[in-house]
Amino acid sequence: MMNYPRSPKRTLGGLAHLPRLFDKIRLRHTGQIQDYNYLTVGFDKYLLDLLQIKPEELEQHVLQGRTDEELLAWVQIHARPITEEEARQWNERVLYGGPKDEAARRRFQDRLREVAAKRGVSVGSLPSVTAWSDIIELDEERM
Repeated sequence: MMNYPRSPKRTLGGLAHLPRLFDKIRLRHTGQIQDYNYLTVGFDKYLLDLLQIKPEELEQHVLQGRTDEELLAWVQIHARPITEEEARQWNERVLYGGPKDEAARRRFQDRLREVAAKRGVSVGSLPSVTAWSDIIELDEERM
């Protein structure tokens, strides 16, 4: 069975995806996941941009074996202050954000086809989803 990082829908310190980012760093460096991009694309990059934390610095602290709570405390000290409204907008983007243009819609459909092929089913038999985080949930067998 594949060892997946936590859902992007999980929150820590009021921010969706943060626990997943920690997991992706941990799993990648123990060789348990290879095909995950992190730190430079997608939600990972957008979260690091929001926090204004250097990816290498976060990675270094995660790899020191710190707990989620210790890492959260480090993030809260080193990140720029995030307002409640920024956190709300971020969480909404992670939880409900879908493709915004035609190119993104094509990527979304391509990802659905990949998930369906991996499961050996038709795209039509997958649960209906509209958010990028739902595709992750499908791909990692939480849906």
